[in-house]
Amino acid sequence: MSTNLFSPDLTLRPPRSPRLRLGGFVILPRALDKGRAKLAGRIGEYHFNCPLDKRFLSFVKIEGDALLAELAAGKGDGEILAWIFENAGHKPFPWEITQWSAFQESLGPDTVQAKERFARQLAEQAPDRGDILTGFDRLDLDDYLTFGGKA
Repeated sequence: MSTNLFSPDLTLRPPRSPRLRLGGFVILPRALDKGRAKLAGRIGEYHFNCPLDKRFLSFVKIEGDALLAELAAGKGDGEILAWIFENAGHKPFPWEITQWSAFQESLGPDTVQAKERFARQLAEQAPDRGDILTGFDRLDLDDYLTFGGKA
């Protein structure tokens, strides 16, 4: 592992929001934070290559372990983005990235079980927050509350 590897300490703060974009891709900056934190042993309760990360990895057809190896080499966000565009099994056009990212941002729970879990979690954490509608909303809220915020 590179000694110059920047890694956030996810025991002290959350990874970047899933909404934040890199190269137009949502999810990617968050996955990079988790990957770097995993390599540094500071991932806390988060997981790299989780189902959310796999949405991105599946879209561009890159393996999580391959991305982790590039992070271990100490590459910055821009270098990782260039590597993704060079090595992706699916090289999306800009319009595909825009549409894919917008779709990801709009996703809410899609099964009965997921809807029930979503409603239960929201009732426990923020029963008066009618603005929490999507998965990204829930992640942002959970990150905020986990590190001391008030709903």
